Amino acid sequence: MPKASFNCGAVTVDVAAPISAPNACHCSRCRKQSGHYWASAEFPKSAVTVTGADNVTWYQASEKVRRGFCKTCGCFMFFDPLFQDWTAIAMGAFDGPTQSQLALHIFTDDKGDYYGITDGLPQNGQ
Repeated sequence: MPKASFNCGAVTVDVAAPISAPNACHCSRCRKQSGHYWASAEFPKSAVTVTGADNVTWYQASEKVRRGFCKTCGCFMFFDPLFQDWTAIAMGAFDGPTQSQLALHIFTDDKGDYYGITDGLPQNGQ
């Protein structure tokens, strides 16, 4: 079962599902909140157990999506679409090897001008 945690250890996550093929989001919001593009994997909400949830603060990024951060260390870990049955967890938060490979780049029309996407993976402009 995959496990993830925030930098400070105040929040841990157990996932009762395998890690799906992650994507890298290049939208301006993900870049501003993570400092670069943001890689994550999606999981059914029913498969995600959060320990220390009272240490997660939620930023309502739009009427459809909220993003979860640690109150203690500020790490950005969750992308949670409110009207979907899945949530995304940051790939960098997983403890140990993930046994997965990046599969797709999304919102590439919005990517930063300081880097290229040269890995040959599919790209979704929007």
